[in-house]
Amino acid sequence: MPEGRVAGRPEETAGGALEDVLRAAVPGVASAAAALVAVDGDVVASAAVGEAARYGDAAETLLEDRPPAGPGSVFDIASLTKLFTTVVLLSLAEEGRADLDGPVAAWLPAHYGHRPEITLRHLLTHASGLPPGRRVEGEPPDSRWDLILSTPASGPRGAHVYSDVGLITAGRVAEEAGGAPLDLLVRERVTGPLGMADTLFRPGPGLLPRIVATEFKPGRGCVRGEVHDETAHALGGVAGHAGLFSTTADLLRFGEMLRTGGAGVLAPESVREMLRDQGVPGASFRQGLGVRIGDPAIVGPLHDAFGHSGFTGTSLVVDPGRRLTIVLLTNNVHPLRGRPGIRDLRTAVAAEGARLAHGRGRAPM
Repeated sequence: MPEGRVAGRPEETAGGALEDVLRAAVPGVASAAAALVAVDGDVVASAAVGEAARYGDAAETLLEDRPPAGPGSVFDIASLTKLFTTVVLLSLAEEGRADLDGPVAAWLPAHYGHRPEITLRHLLTHASGLPPGRRVEGEPPDSRWDLILSTPASGPRGAHVYSDVGLITAGRVAEEAGGAPLDLLVRERVTGPLGMADTLFRPGPGLLPRIVATEFKPGRGCVRGEVHDETAHALGGVAGHAGLFSTTADLLRFGEMLRTGGAGVLAPESVREMLRDQGVPGASFRQGLGVRIGDPAIVGPLHDAFGHSGFTGTSLVVDPGRRLTIVLLTNNVHPLRGRPGIRDLRTAVAAEGARLAHGRGRAPM
């Protein structure tokens, strides 16, 4: 990435209308929100509003100390983690250490030896037939991975059923193929090369003052600095479907890597395959490898954009035709999940990104 393009300092760019969009949603949709828009790799708008921690319990009791959110705030990015798992696996495939169309049984024979028809591509496109999730919190710690990996199919292979279990399994395949834990693979193959210093699993206590709180959970309080997702937490905080924390500036670097064809992290042909419609029926969008293409829940008017969303209230949207990258991070689950309005906020931010791109002469809205 050329020096002076993203530069990791979007806080120097005025928020303008983007800030107005966020302020209209805070604190109703989330207590904190941060977003940025880049065109041609240049940040054209950024904003951060709200409070990193607002509530002390499920009754929405206000905290005495409510630190403000800022452009450097660190959010639990939830299912955006899936994109990093996918990139790791594609990098391993480039080295011949993983095979998208090889059976998962090649890496996990004890759990998939009896179902050789399931491939890594099935896992990355949510077409494996595996169910959306499997709760393992409360189970003995030494049995949790076995329970996940032995999860039986709940639907036909080939049809789209969004599955955390599939991406957790894909993360385990990455560990087997890469010969290292997933958090190390992500650091060595993605975040390290891209200079994403604030993107990591299991952040240490030194980062806590910058981390935004998520949901109130009995026994854990209002979670802050630990992964929100129950299954990722039960698996030790590192999993293929959730667990990463990040900032808007870091995620911009990741989005720009995909927009510009790999930036040395992936070969251009791997990026093209990741962003190709894999032809999986049953979804309201086109499914790539890990990414969603044209998902109306996140892209707004950017019908050919790709990206992903996260349960905590996050999204990454990239529109190559407009040379546009949009990052939105919120804590929509604070203090409880189910707060309405996150889809409207996502699409409003995408629409503002489209307006800004049009103002820069990049494709009409």
